[in-house]
Amino acid sequence: MNTHLKTVKLTLKGKNPVTLDHLSVRGNNIRYYILPDSLNLETLLVEETPRVKPKKATAGKALGRGRGRGRGRGRGRGR
Repeated sequence: MNTHLKTVKLTLKGKNPVTLDHLSVRGNNIRYYILPDSLNLETLLVEETPRVKPKKATAGKALGRGRGRGRGRGRGRGR
């Protein structure tokens, strides 16, 4: 999950902390979040029920043939 942050203190390994106005972090680079104790999580966290995806109509549609290359690749080269 990508994250966009405002007023961030960035601390790199072996470097001094740097304050940034804006920072965007790609989700696969995030290991964990450290949130302040003063943050009231009960008001921020909302439980959601999982959404059910609607079923796709398969009537009148041919069954799938997998993800192959399709049929035929032209005439051979005669070798």
